[in-house]
Amino acid sequence: MLWADVDLVAREWRPYVSKTDFHHIVPLSNQAIDILEAVQPLTGGGQYVFPSSRGDGRRMSDNTIRTAHKSLGYDSDVMTAHGFRTTASTLLNEQGWSPDAIERQLAHAPRDQVRAPYNRAQYLEERRRMMQSWADYLDGLKAGTQVILFRKQG
Repeated sequence: MLWADVDLVAREWRPYVSKTDFHHIVPLSNQAIDILEAVQPLTGGGQYVFPSSRGDGRRMSDNTIRTAHKSLGYDSDVMTAHGFRTTASTLLNEQGWSPDAIERQLAHAPRDQVRAPYNRAQYLEERRRMMQSWADYLDGLKAGTQVILFRKQG
């Protein structure tokens, strides 16, 4: 995450997605803004919001997330950083959010070959509500409400 892509006033993160060659718009929840404002005095003078702990000017590595998962008891066969996208998509769909808004939030282009070239909708207002609802849902989980335990089979 580059500081240059973060607009705290507009409450958006606009990263460039090279795979699909566009700037994706990510609405930021109140909680995300609070985190970014807390981190800004620490890393705001640099390029990355979450730089490498080595202090060498690089971004935080993917291995940092893997190590954090492992320290929490989750090996990569149980959970990966990318797996959070699957979890979010599943739960947001179950919560009744528009599949179009969810897919756009995940930076997925429409799959329908006829519809894709014409549908450039961003669904921003719904995605703003969805991301705030998602952040509130996660806060509820953190507080111990609505927790669903997943157990490894076998």
